[in-house]
Amino acid sequence: MRLNKFIAHYSTYSRREADKAIESGFVKINGVEVTQMATQVDERNDEVYVSGRKITPSDKFTVIVYNKPRGELVTKNDPKGRQIIYDTLPNEYKHFIPVGRLDFLSEGLLLLTDASRIATTLMTSSLERVYKVKIKGEITQAMEDAMKKGLHLEDASAGAHEHSEVESMTFAPFYAYTITKNKSDYSILKVAICEGQNRELRRFFAHFGSEVVDLKRLSFGGIELNSLPSGKTKFLSRAEYSHLRDFLKQDEQKQKERNHKPQREDKAKNKYSNNKKRKN
Repeated sequence: MRLNKFIAHYSTYSRREADKAIESGFVKINGVEVTQMATQVDERNDEVYVSGRKITPSDKFTVIVYNKPRGELVTKNDPKGRQIIYDTLPNEYKHFIPVGRLDFLSEGLLLLTDASRIATTLMTSSLERVYKVKIKGEITQAMEDAMKKGLHLEDASAGAHEHSEVESMTFAPFYAYTITKNKSDYSILKVAICEGQNRELRRFFAHFGSEVVDLKRLSFGGIELNSLPSGKTKFLSRAEYSHLRDFLKQDEQKQKERNHKPQREDKAKNKYSNNKKRKN
C-alpha cells in the first residue's frame, strides 16, 4: 500500500494532510525518515510513525451522529470566527472527521468518524440521503420531471456559494420524493437522493427560480436522526452498525474486483499477443 494511502486509511489524517506530513519530513518507516508519498508500506511488518506517533493498522472504527444546528460551519476552523461544529462537539470527538458537508444554513444529521477511510467511502457512495426541504413558491411540473429524470446544468451557479469554483453540475434522478405542501407562498417536500454534491439541492431548486429556505437532513444510508436534539450526538444502534459493516464489506469486495480486472485484461492481451507471435 502507498504510504500516503496507508496513513489516511488507518488514522484521522486526510490524504492531503498525509501528503503534507510526508513532504514535511514528519513520517518515518522503521525509524527512517521518508519523504516520498508513493513509498510502499508492508502493512504487517513495517512500523510507520507520524510526528512520533505510531500508525497501527486496524479495522476498528467509530461512527457517531451529530444533529448539526443552523448557523454552524462543517470545518476545522473559520478565518471569520464563525461558529464551527467543533465548538459544540464534546472533546472526545474533536478529532473525528465529518462525512461530507452541510452548509452554514442547513441542519440535521451529520455523520462523523475516527477513520478517514470510512469517511471517504461513505462520502463517495450512492447511499440514500433523505432531506426535508422548504422552498419559496410552488413545486412545478418541471421540477418533478427533473427529480424523476435527472438534470444537467452547464451553469449551476444559481444557489451556489459566491466563492464556489463549481460551474456545471449533473443531478442524478432522485431516488424518491414526497410533497407534503404545495402552495404559491411556500412548499415542503421530502426528497431522497444518491449523492452529496456541493449545495446540490439549493442549486437544483434555484435553477427553477425557487429559493431553499429550510434544509434538514433526516437520514444517511439508513442511519436516522429521529428525535436527537439539535447540537447533540449519539452512537449508531447495533442494527445500523451491522448494516454499515455489510455495506463496507461489499464496497471493499467491489474495489478488489475492479483492481483485479485490469490485471486479468493485461494477461489476456499478453496471451493473445504471444499466440499471435508463435503463429507468425
